[in-house]
Amino acid sequence: MSPMTANKFFRRFLAVLLTAVLFFASGFFALRAALPDTFSVAPGEELTIESIPFLTAHSPQFSRTAPAGSTQDQSSSSHVLTVLGIPVKTVRTVTEERKVITACGMPFGIKMFSDGALVVAFSDLDTASGTRNPAKEAGLRLGDVIISVNGVQTRTNEELTQAIASAGGNTLQIVYRRENVTHSCALTPVKERDGENWRAGIWVRDSSAGIGTLTFVDPQSGVFGGLGHAISDSDTGTDLPLLSGEIVPVTITGCVKGSAGSPGELKGEFTSGTALGTVYSNELTGVYGKLADGVSIAGTELPVANMQEIALGEAEILTTTLGTTPHRYKVRIERVNMTAGDPNRNLMLRVTDPALLSATGGIVQGMSGSPILQDGKIVGAVTHVLVNDPTTGYGIFIENMLDAAS
Repeated sequence: MSPMTANKFFRRFLAVLLTAVLFFASGFFALRAALPDTFSVAPGEELTIESIPFLTAHSPQFSRTAPAGSTQDQSSSSHVLTVLGIPVKTVRTVTEERKVITACGMPFGIKMFSDGALVVAFSDLDTASGTRNPAKEAGLRLGDVIISVNGVQTRTNEELTQAIASAGGNTLQIVYRRENVTHSCALTPVKERDGENWRAGIWVRDSSAGIGTLTFVDPQSGVFGGLGHAISDSDTGTDLPLLSGEIVPVTITGCVKGSAGSPGELKGEFTSGTALGTVYSNELTGVYGKLADGVSIAGTELPVANMQEIALGEAEILTTTLGTTPHRYKVRIERVNMTAGDPNRNLMLRVTDPALLSATGGIVQGMSGSPILQDGKIVGAVTHVLVNDPTTGYGIFIENMLDAAS
């Protein structure tokens, strides 16, 4: 081999070696970013990441801590996570007693009243001076929540309509909330051409009702959680600001099967006006509340799985496709994302059960909140379906729902 050929071969070897090093380095950085900083473990159990079996926890450096006023035996440790002996990340593990909750899977109806009048549409007005829209001119946008008019609290469509009518064309001082920040504006109503009533060119919503699936009940406190995502307005996508709400019994009467590009839907009817419980929170991770006195919900008491205990592979969902009785259906967990920016997408699921595929086509609207079960534990809840593939959807860790419910 000539010196020139040898030099060329050496340069190629270095390039391949550098590429390999960068490839493995990027893989380690990606793996490090995919791991949370803290894990919870049950007493006497070791830290094992079931969805990443090649990752090993080493050398806990034990340190005992306890929150002020806590009566629980809680300790924390430091673990080094490695791949083939190469350190990837040092994480903290907190030892906590494993919680046991009731996995439900039953359908329930949700009635919510908004803490303000949610702006859902605008309607331009034909006036003597041309086309006008006072609400737009004042700076209001879709998704804004009107909370007062001229210093008077305004929560309903009727209250807002009355305030506009009473102004007699005078300018109104509107206080509204946008993305949790309070603003104010001046709005002057107008009359339509040949019209008699003062109008603002705005449509608002002050309540909502729908059907979902109850995920869990804490048998000790009566606290419940469902849906796995917030209730949002169908027109604007804005999460409804909760003033008050309740849950009621529902019977599933049928289903519109899902297909690619067309999400299906469970059909149901409220079977009683008697409230099962009160909703106190409409959060990103679900709706939460407390059962009414004397109300009990049927279900299966199961231990709660920590996120690292969830494995890729076979699992079940507990859901109701007809009537009021939930059944177990087979699914496969295809992805576990422990650091998801969107907590509603911690898990990716694929429905494999022939009976469920035959009945619904996969995951459909109304199944949100269906508990996900694996190895005798409750691991999460169904949240969304992929529009182009109804056999596949997302789930949330049950840990995230319990944190929000507390």
